[in-house]
Amino acid sequence: MKISGSIYSDKKRTLQSTIMDLEAHQVDMLHVDCNDDPSVFEDIAKIREWCSMPIDLHIITQQPEQYFDLLRKHPVEYVTFQYEDLDHKLEIPSDIAGEKGLAIITPTPITAFDKYTNFDFILMMATIPGQSGGVFDPENFRKIRAFRKKYPNKNVHVDGGVNGEVSFILRNMGVHSSVSGSFLFKAASVGQALMDLTKREIESRFKIKDFMIPREECPIIEKSRLTLENILKSIETGGLGFTIVEDEHQMHGIISNADIRKALLKHLSNIEEMDPTTMINDMPVTIASNATVDEMLNKVRGQSFPVTYLPVLDNTQNAAGIVTFVNLIKGEI
Repeated sequence: MKISGSIYSDKKRTLQSTIMDLEAHQVDMLHVDCNDDPSVFEDIAKIREWCSMPIDLHIITQQPEQYFDLLRKHPVEYVTFQYEDLDHKLEIPSDIAGEKGLAIITPTPITAFDKYTNFDFILMMATIPGQSGGVFDPENFRKIRAFRKKYPNKNVHVDGGVNGEVSFILRNMGVHSSVSGSFLFKAASVGQALMDLTKREIESRFKIKDFMIPREECPIIEKSRLTLENILKSIETGGLGFTIVEDEHQMHGIISNADIRKALLKHLSNIEEMDPTTMINDMPVTIASNATVDEMLNKVRGQSFPVTYLPVLDNTQNAAGIVTFVNLIKGEI
């Protein structure tokens, strides 16, 4: 996941000093907030003189057209317009360079993007736009998951309340980039904050249930319906490499691609007589829905084998959802 440093969140130094510090610490992008203020482009012109870092521009205005010529004169790599401030459908001329994005606040549904499918990404505002130091609203975890399911080929950017723990969750969810402002500049150093955002975990505030794949989106099969065909269909439809097995709606175990492969190798000469229940791993590693991120990480670290997914159980030991680490693994390669 890329980190976009919010340049106006540093209130103690000159703009040039802030930019030079972000560049020295290899922040991926520079986030520039434009709250209906064309003079921001004067700063963009200065930034272009100081460095070659990509610029991530977020414009809040009711009159986006007044910025088109400025964007032509001062092209940026990413430009985002705030949806709630638009009083008509936004049409960005094709000669304006850079990836195009639509920003929405937490109460706005992702269906707002339906009229902007020609855009490249959505920006989820997880706190109040323009307000530094806010707290991440966990409703945005659900919105991110829903958007990625509906628009798998579009990127998700996030702005607001991103600390070390939130950054870990966002990376795990496959978010493309996150904006960091006060968290970067309130730390002992930008370098220390970046370590927290990209590698280290901090004290947990969120629960697994806040960001897991919910039960209704999980591959689940009843034990009474176990056949090789049904198992393969459930795994294929789920797209996670395994399926949860339930017995009268109670979690019984899981069957993974590896479990099927081992069973087939063992019964190659008599596949028709193979008992599908022998494929079930009835003691999988699981996590409670009320567990914290730290508890989950400690559990994963404590295993003697790589963990790529975790079934999530509620307080009655029923399947509540799944946490998968596929996006996190991809992002760390």
